[in-house]
Amino acid sequence: MGYGDQQLKDLETTINNTDCDSVIIATPIDLNRIIKIKKPNTRVYYDLQEIGEPNLLEVIDEFVKKHKLK
Repeated sequence: MGYGDQQLKDLETTINNTDCDSVIIATPIDLNRIIKIKKPNTRVYYDLQEIGEPNLLEVIDEFVKKHKLK
């Protein structure tokens, strides 16, 4: 999944207009490579380990059913 030109422009505007001390970039791509973030920012990496229930698949399945997306 990628970002369209308008989505990138909107994201850049939203980030730069947000009152904050810094931005944490936790996306699979480095947003600094595709938009200009005019605030201090840090890219973080993470691994997800599901423990217990509901797990991510169950949450998504329930959402799909609730919103009749399938």
